[in-house]
Amino acid sequence: MRDDDVARHARTISPFLAMEVLERAVAMEAAGDPIIHMEVGEPDFPTPPVIVEAVQRALKDGRTKYTHSQGTLELREAISQHYAARYGVAVTPGRVIVTAGSSPAIWMVLSALLEAGDEVILPNPHYACYPNFVRFCRGEPAFVDVREEDGFRLDPRAVHAKCSARAKAILLNSPANPTGAVLPAEALNGVAHLGPLVISDEIYHGLTYEGEEHSILEYTDNAVVLNGFSKAYAMTGWRLGYAILPPPLVRPLQKMCQNFFVSPNDFVQAAGVAALREAGPDRDRMRGVFAERRRVILDGLRRLGFGIAAEPMGAFYVLANARRFTEDSYRFAFEILERAKVGVAPGVDFGSNAEGYLRFSYATSRERIEEALARLERFLTTRR
Repeated sequence: MRDDDVARHARTISPFLAMEVLERAVAMEAAGDPIIHMEVGEPDFPTPPVIVEAVQRALKDGRTKYTHSQGTLELREAISQHYAARYGVAVTPGRVIVTAGSSPAIWMVLSALLEAGDEVILPNPHYACYPNFVRFCRGEPAFVDVREEDGFRLDPRAVHAKCSARAKAILLNSPANPTGAVLPAEALNGVAHLGPLVISDEIYHGLTYEGEEHSILEYTDNAVVLNGFSKAYAMTGWRLGYAILPPPLVRPLQKMCQNFFVSPNDFVQAAGVAALREAGPDRDRMRGVFAERRRVILDGLRRLGFGIAAEPMGAFYVLANARRFTEDSYRFAFEILERAKVGVAPGVDFGSNAEGYLRFSYATSRERIEEALARLERFLTTRR
């Protein structure tokens, strides 16, 4: 087989640079280097016991068979009840599709929506994988600039200017990765009525420290919600997510689930039910600890000379301006990894407007954050 035998869209997909840093860091750890990981967004907390116990019961009860292709009715009802209680919106269980993490949901939604050449409007900066999802599904990203001086918030007027005849969808993320920005109600309401379908990635809901998080469903039914359990419930490895869909998308995505995934994992879905119905106090406790870590890393990065004009309001990332040190965030991130033994994500991974920035995850312990800051200080002093 030759390289040219691989399909062009598979050969040309961009790597996820945060994972490239992680994989290099893991190799260094295997060689004996003590790495502090701040490159990926993975909570260091164990999954709450109430969730683990629910899965243990499910396994003992023999819940190891296929389920409905959309997911168990029990979990879909719990998701519907959560959105009613938290946001005051009515979502029927029939509009919910349960997936193995939120990434398959993004892929299925875009696959179902896009014809060749259709556009998806994205903020710049954005979650690193969004453009790759769009291009892999034959679409084209249309970027809207969001800038630090505006709090990295998407302006509905700028989105409207990108709403060409080819614009099929607007993909939002609030709280946002990599910026931590939280869109206010008026911005969400403005975007909701521009015409294209709104796809709202709400995976960081439950991790807001300033302002109030809102679901797009509070403002329009012409929307897709993407969500899951990885971040707020410390369940990254459980691979459990879901999509809430407008009715015309339900049957197409159900058929995609049947063909490509068969059904979600039954006993893992029991974990989702326990998370939504019983683990609220654990989620709130973890959010309180993240809020403390957020203050430590913001103060420390500023002291080291990084620019932070807009403090993150949610998620667990700081997108720090490193332009006083470099214009090449990729090279700088690997230099920090090799010399300071701290893993960070290069800003260029998240779009052209994030070049010259670094993304720091504060999903690790306060002690590790303080040690990482000390290592960075020694590295920067030597580098100067």
